[in-house]
Amino acid sequence: MALHSAQEPASDPAVDIFASPLSERPLPKRAMPDFPAPPPVVFQLLRNELLLDGNAAQNLATFCTTWTDDEVRRLMDLCLDKNIVDKDEYPQTAEIESRCVNILADLWHAPAGPGSADANAVGCSTTGSSEAAMLCGLALKWRWRDRRQAAGQSTDRPNLVCGPVQVCWEKFARYFDVELRQVPVEPGATGLQPHQLREYVDENTIGVVAILGVTYTCTYEPVAEIAAELDRLQVETGIDVPVHVDAASGGFIAPFLHRDLVWDFRLPRVASINASGHKYGMAPLGVGWALWRDQDALPDGLVFHVDYLGGDMPTLALNFSRPGGQVVTQYFMFLRLGREGYRRVYQACADTAQHLAGQIAEMGPFTLLYDGVGALPAVSYTLTDPDSVSWSLYDLSDQLRMRGWQVPSYPLPPDRQETVIQRVLVRHGVDRDEIELLAEDMRRAIKHLDQGHPHDRDRVGFHH
Repeated sequence: MALHSAQEPASDPAVDIFASPLSERPLPKRAMPDFPAPPPVVFQLLRNELLLDGNAAQNLATFCTTWTDDEVRRLMDLCLDKNIVDKDEYPQTAEIESRCVNILADLWHAPAGPGSADANAVGCSTTGSSEAAMLCGLALKWRWRDRRQAAGQSTDRPNLVCGPVQVCWEKFARYFDVELRQVPVEPGATGLQPHQLREYVDENTIGVVAILGVTYTCTYEPVAEIAAELDRLQVETGIDVPVHVDAASGGFIAPFLHRDLVWDFRLPRVASINASGHKYGMAPLGVGWALWRDQDALPDGLVFHVDYLGGDMPTLALNFSRPGGQVVTQYFMFLRLGREGYRRVYQACADTAQHLAGQIAEMGPFTLLYDGVGALPAVSYTLTDPDSVSWSLYDLSDQLRMRGWQVPSYPLPPDRQETVIQRVLVRHGVDRDEIELLAEDMRRAIKHLDQGHPHDRDRVGFHH
């Protein structure tokens, strides 16, 4: 008796993709299929599903890179099999990472390393600025703990002081058992103000986070003034509190557009900086950077040492497997654009943001919170008098979404949570023509809303 095995009917290459067996039924969603399928068929069916996602070019909510050079895509292909954490197997990728760290240390005015001019800066790549923030937060906690232990003092109640931070800092506090002391936003302010620190800083404060590019409003917090206030507090109380600068966005803007602004390692109190390469660094999604001012700012216990090619390579990360392509392409962007290229790109973005701010101001019902001048290339605004119109910013977001635009509406942090705002980010790839189209769609949406009566419904704020 012959033995037979069940087989999926073979796809006929002459038959159209949409007449193939796989396309004749919904794709498996709970279990792996029993039989293989031709790659072109699977590719096209998944491509069709991905069309349901929003258009990244119209996503004006995200800080992340949505436009890349063709060469970036080719370099990413070359690096698909490279685990950047495995520095023994991929020493040249590790070398490129080190070059990027040194370039950023120079950009952010880190003190020269000990020994020779060839000494490497202290820093590493990460999967994004959130991981970088957590590593920098851990360094703050360990330095505080070591100082307290050396003085015979308790290390039971560490706290971190900040203003309206991104959720990664809430994660850090919860995951690593640190009290997060978030300072409420004062009326008229868009971030942490130096005079507020005295009420929140004490001997258990591991550090103060200053934000160069507040997520909610896109403004810079006054890093130099925050550091100066901590200097005064140390003179008065003896409490020495370092500053960490969350430069997730501004770290790749301020060095090119606001070169006279002192926010980085030029301030002796700044111990560490994190930034997102995949935001205004213009690298693809999946790379961030953590830098420390010197070896003393990074406790040895957080660093693991990997030997390769007869040398010693320190490694610091929360992951042990991570693709190297994003770091390689970050280096590509550094080489491709240089300082002048970054300046020209972001000056164009800033000019476009300011152009949009002018148009929004002329539309009538809005008050600008940030007009694109002096910080990130972006615009944030609120309704001047919400009671004078029959619609909300959430309604406007819904109307714009019908045209594909993703423009977020959300409340400000405490104590300004009663104010709902909108924000438009202008990234590399967002051109003047696109912004003109957005402005026209905003005018049409406002006219439509003014003529109608949107029904009330529960609103869900924008999540960062």
